Amino acid sequence: MNVSFFDQFSSPSLLGIPLILISITFPALLLPSLDNRWITNRLSTLQLWLINLITKQLMTPLNKKGHKWALILTSLMIFLLLINLLGLLPYTFTPTTQLSMNLALAFPLWLATLLTGLRNQPSASLAHLLPEGTPTLLIPALILIETTSLLIRPLALGVRLTANLTAGHLLIQLISTATTALFSTMPMVSLLTFLV
Repeated sequence: MNVSFFDQFSSPSLLGIPLILISITFPALLLPSLDNRWITNRLSTLQLWLINLITKQLMTPLNKKGHKWALILTSLMIFLLLINLLGLLPYTFTPTTQLSMNLALAFPLWLATLLTGLRNQPSASLAHLLPEGTPTLLIPALILIETTSLLIRPLALGVRLTANLTAGHLLIQLISTATTALFSTMPMVSLLTFLV
């Protein structure tokens, strides 16, 4: 069977049904059911500890006014954690290796950050478009360059993240393929490749 290295990034399907739909419901099974007790078992305790840890790490650098973003940022972090852990399940793939997934997360968060900055501190937000001490002749060109840089930032970061994830997965795929291919002919080289 001729398989491309990039086939690992396509969603596997069984009888025409994408298996990612089945596997994406799996993390929801780990969430505790509603109960009238705060802590019901070890799994609930572990989940509450993890949510508390993530929230504390995200909110420590922010001031008190920034803590209103705790729910959305913690939810996003847990969502990304569960989605990336999906890649460890058989017959699934990591959805964050897809450019569409990264851009779908990047654009709304970038836009929310931009609009919040413009609403709360308009002069400070617009001041980023023109560095201090710019010669008068360069002001129009520099404003255009900085505006373009600001507008393409989510696209550039999304493409970079996708490329890094894809490169990492391809490297792991190449090393594992080399390890299995060399095992029958050169076991020591295969072991060395495996250790790398």
